[in-house]
Parts: sequence; C-alpha cells; structure tokens
Amino acid sequence: MSTDPQRFEILLVPEHIEGDDVASLARSAIRSAVVAATGEYGSSGYPRFAGDGVEADIDPATRTVEALLVDGFELDYGLSARVLDARDT
Repeated sequence: MSTDPQRFEILLVPEHIEGDDVASLARSAIRSAVVAATGEYGSSGYPRFAGDGVEADIDPATRTVEALLVDGFELDYGLSARVLDARDT
C-alpha cells in the first residue's frame, strides 16, 4: 500500500517569491488549486494529479512539479508552482 499523498495544493506564485512559509506563499499566490491523484502517470513518468483547471505530474517524494498545465496551457514565464500537502492548508 502506498503512503504517498493523494492530494496536493498547488500555489502559483511570482518567481521572485522565496521561502517555504505556507502563510506567506498563500498571500503571494495569484492562483491556487487542490489537485488529486488520477491514478495515471504523465509523460514525465511521475503520477498525474488534476483539479481546479490544473494538471500536474508531481514527484510525491520531493514535492517537485515535473510537468504542469493551467487551463490547458503551460505556465507563463515569471511564475513558479509550489506544492503543499493539501492537509497543511
């Protein structure tokens, strides 16, 4: 049985925002989405998560976004995606 999270929150923040403080990231986010595991793997080879108009391949061990679509499009320059455990928010 896998102990990997089945849900994450993805925050899209301006690239210059630093740090891992959840409250600070949430204040700086221009968009957020709670994504749930789809049971599929993306072209990156990592599990696919989807929800709220966002599809992401996320490495559950490192919380790294390996691929991301927002409303069907790639992320705009100047933005970065931060991954939080959905239970932390």
